[in-house]
Amino acid sequence: MQTIQVRTTQNVFIHYPLASVGDRILAYLFDRVVVIAFVIAIGTLLYNLDVKNQWVWILLLGFPYLFYSVMFEIFMNGQTLGKHILKIRVIRLNGTPASVGDFVMRWVFAIIDFGVLGGAIALILVAAGGKGQRLGDMVAGTTVIKLVEQQEITADQVFVTAETEYQPVFTQAIQLNERDVELIQRALEVNRDTGNATPVLAVTEKLKTQLGIQTDLPPVKFLYTLIKDFNHITSQ
Repeated sequence: MQTIQVRTTQNVFIHYPLASVGDRILAYLFDRVVVIAFVIAIGTLLYNLDVKNQWVWILLLGFPYLFYSVMFEIFMNGQTLGKHILKIRVIRLNGTPASVGDFVMRWVFAIIDFGVLGGAIALILVAAGGKGQRLGDMVAGTTVIKLVEQQEITADQVFVTAETEYQPVFTQAIQLNERDVELIQRALEVNRDTGNATPVLAVTEKLKTQLGIQTDLPPVKFLYTLIKDFNHITSQ
């Protein structure tokens, strides 16, 4: 599977699996079907209500066609219904979630990507560019990744309050700061969402050296324990 290396704000390099051209085409086709279904449903409703004003027809039928993708990506964290089904998502090249402005920029340039030569431009750029980017992605600084299901510890499970009688395993956790905690969270989330263990391994080695810890715990278990110790110590 083709991957893309991004550098996070914590200077950790992460390899994300890129969404394949096939996945993106299927997601696009699914979304077109959804848009057509929306248009048919709205048109049927307007017909049954005997709406005569042509501008009402134009506005209500044009809205899903024009704004479907950008609205869904904004409110579904980088996914349309098609992307959700295919388990792909838009992110920024630095690994962070795309912003509303990024989604709007992708949407604006979709006119060129998909409106010229029947989408051939988008297909060629995604297939040949190396970063899975169509023109809109290049302008917005985004790409589309494949989400990989993992049976790993999730961020919600990591940041739990330690039990009252809990005895910290690593008292050095008191030396952690907010940046360290954010780094751990990010690494565990990447491991969970993409199956890429590189950030977890890098963060583990960094913190072992920084805190002077020697342990045989697996990296994910080590980071989970470290956060649990941190929560317990700082809550006292």
